[in-house]
Amino acid sequence: MIKLVTIIGARPQIIKAAALNREIQKNFSDKISEYIVHTGQHYDKNMSSVFFDELMIPSPDINLNVGSGSHGNQTALMIKEIEEVLIKQKPDFLIVYGDTNSTLAGAIAASKIHVPVIHIEAGLRSFNKTMPEEINRIMCDHVSTLLFSPTKTGCENLFHEGFDSDTKPPFSIDNPHVFHCGDIMYDNSLFFSVIADEKSNIIENLKLTPDDYVLVTIHRDNNTDYPERLNSIFEALNKISIAEKKTFVLPLHPRTAKLLQTNLDKNLYKSIVNNPFLKILPPVSFLDMIVLEKNSKLIITDSGGVQKESYFFKKPCIILRPQTEWKEIVENGTAIIADADKNKILDAFSYFTKNSGLKYPSIFGDGNAAGFICKEIIKLM
Repeated sequence: MIKLVTIIGARPQIIKAAALNREIQKNFSDKISEYIVHTGQHYDKNMSSVFFDELMIPSPDINLNVGSGSHGNQTALMIKEIEEVLIKQKPDFLIVYGDTNSTLAGAIAASKIHVPVIHIEAGLRSFNKTMPEEINRIMCDHVSTLLFSPTKTGCENLFHEGFDSDTKPPFSIDNPHVFHCGDIMYDNSLFFSVIADEKSNIIENLKLTPDDYVLVTIHRDNNTDYPERLNSIFEALNKISIAEKKTFVLPLHPRTAKLLQTNLDKNLYKSIVNNPFLKILPPVSFLDMIVLEKNSKLIITDSGGVQKESYFFKKPCIILRPQTEWKEIVENGTAIIADADKNKILDAFSYFTKNSGLKYPSIFGDGNAAGFICKEIIKLM
């Protein structure tokens, strides 16, 4: 029996971890056991028992309740607490997801005491080291033993950084192996899409017409905290929605919504508040978000996860960032990087309005990344 300790720290990681846990429980419970550690990096009031029950997600075995703080303070606290868990649990492997401070802390704690690290979503690169996430993912990759990349590009990034493309077992921190496994969130999107259709009423509640509205998410601080960027984005959204008489749905974090009033030009803010085509909402549930994505005409976002989901559900995407880890969707022509440039946003919207015959080849796997990962782990028994 292989024993795993899985580290999660934020809601997206909990959802990602659910895919692997489902697979373990369904097909590998006689070979793999899992102990789930929530660092408490992000507190989310929606993390109730209803959330876990509704999405069939296992509750963490332990919550370290680290809480928020500076990057250094938060990561240091997590390293200390995770190390104590690893010493007590004595796992065969530690699993981390993505690129949060919890990911980095888990990787450092495990590698220092010689617990092999499995990194799921390895190899992603924005090539922008001013992003904390970029530092986290690079450092985690370089202390990992098994690296599971969702895309071929992710694998190539690792090979360019010196990883061997043809390593043979036994694998170790000094002899790591890179796998192209597909995207575990594609597994989840397929799985939860069915549940979302059954349980979500958000389209009816908001009186939306399917395939006739634009979904917008904005949360990154380099957009929300800089008035010039935020004004440019909202000038574009305001202009398009009025000119096209098109409904724009914006589920915004309360912090972002508050910054609209403080960081936007007063006249622009007044226009937005009075714009009948802009529906500014509080954050929506995971299932509601899936339904909003599936039924939208187009998605505009600065979220890495939402970029991918736009592709999963075959929706064109305008990216409000200067670069993306998911360059495949840009190269495929189904996403355009506009950053916070008003004119680029307008041009991208115009392009997608005129070009409807977009293709979405299968670049994120077959929806069974979790099964692939489990099979590779048990080969090491």
